[in-house]
Amino acid sequence: MEKTVAAAGSAGPDGSMFRSGCLVFNQDSTSLAVGTSSGYKLFSLTMVEKLDCIHESVEIPDAYIVERLFSSSLVVVVSAAAPERMHIYHFKKGTEICNYSYPNNILAIKLNRQRLVVCLEESIYIHNIKDLKLLKKLLSTPSNPSGLCALSISPSISYLAYPGSSTTGEIIMYDTKSLTVVSMIPAHDSPLAALTFSASATKLATASERGTVIRVFSVSEGSRLYEFRRGMKRYVSISSLAFSPEGLFLCASSNTETVHIFKLEQLRPSAEEQAASWTSYVGKMFSAASSYLPAQVTDMMSQDRAFATVHLLTSGQSNVCTLAMIQKLPRLLVAMADGQLYIYNVDPVEGGECLLAHKHRIFGADDDQSEDTNPERSEITTPAQLPPSYAETAALPGSGPITATLTGYSEDGGAKYGEVIPEHEFAAGPVSLDDENEFPPINSCRDGTGSGQGRSL
Repeated sequence: MEKTVAAAGSAGPDGSMFRSGCLVFNQDSTSLAVGTSSGYKLFSLTMVEKLDCIHESVEIPDAYIVERLFSSSLVVVVSAAAPERMHIYHFKKGTEICNYSYPNNILAIKLNRQRLVVCLEESIYIHNIKDLKLLKKLLSTPSNPSGLCALSISPSISYLAYPGSSTTGEIIMYDTKSLTVVSMIPAHDSPLAALTFSASATKLATASERGTVIRVFSVSEGSRLYEFRRGMKRYVSISSLAFSPEGLFLCASSNTETVHIFKLEQLRPSAEEQAASWTSYVGKMFSAASSYLPAQVTDMMSQDRAFATVHLLTSGQSNVCTLAMIQKLPRLLVAMADGQLYIYNVDPVEGGECLLAHKHRIFGADDDQSEDTNPERSEITTPAQLPPSYAETAALPGSGPITATLTGYSEDGGAKYGEVIPEHEFAAGPVSLDDENEFPPINSCRDGTGSGQGRSL
């Protein structure tokens, strides 16, 4: 799952805004993309003490969206100079595959092995990753000025989660294979601030703008599995959420100095421990009383604290975090807006305070990255609430979101039932998404000219 801090008035799903620039971990946290005022860089994350810059480009300055598809050569870039245009590159060949222009500024782009999703403030475009054909256009979605959305990366499930309301924390779960709404999850009372899927797409983690409670839901059932409280003293802005590869841990960073790691398992004492402890009596009393207490109180009683933590040197800085296996050990990575990447060791058994293993500088003064926001493009307005909500409407049988399609979409062309095209129409052989030398097979735009010219949608 991708973790992003985006910029140029289009904060990515996890976070805060820069004037220009972004910090983006790819879907499996094997690389880090850095967008700056001069262009963008791609780093490989296979070593702790060594950080390899595998590609650097100065062709597109002020890059505020940079998304790499796993370890492939496909990279998608959006510049603040043309925020309505998406550029798709084969960075190893140094060529632009094509570019697409949209009606309004692009706020977020998400990639997996089947789909490419472009999020605007009030619409979402879903493309087939293998030929970039537009499969679906969701119009009149609730105002989403931060471009908040999450796309699952499981090979078998391609779900998109996005806000179903601009005033509450409702989530629309959309199947990008069958192009249908799956469910609506009432996750929070306040508007959403962060979303992320587990790698298996079985769990979805969420946080609201209040930032005090992080919840984990079952994707298939929509039920709440876990609830973690990162603090009660103050509201904070959650900048990123990320599951560990196996889905056992969840990390969360914010505008405070603390990064939390939560463990997703129910720890219950043995019968002997319960009998020997006076606290078991208190626990039984709470359990008996919970049926008489308000839901808010019982929820508070059931919430768990952080399993492990990291205390950063500064607070108030934009950042993005992820959990990854590097050199066969679990690590917490935190990329900061000041140009530093911190790598911490995580003790999966004992937890506690994580130890700093190494830090790297990923950009410096020459990149001129700033946290100043552009007031003309970062202004957030809240529209009047109109019943029923979009989420409620979308979840009703037979009443999906308003959609439109472009020329080239066909009901039997693989879009309706989510069939994946086995071979690209321009490719010499089958697509190999994880092979840097073969992917992407897209060597021309959809018009077939091979000229690399763009299209307007």
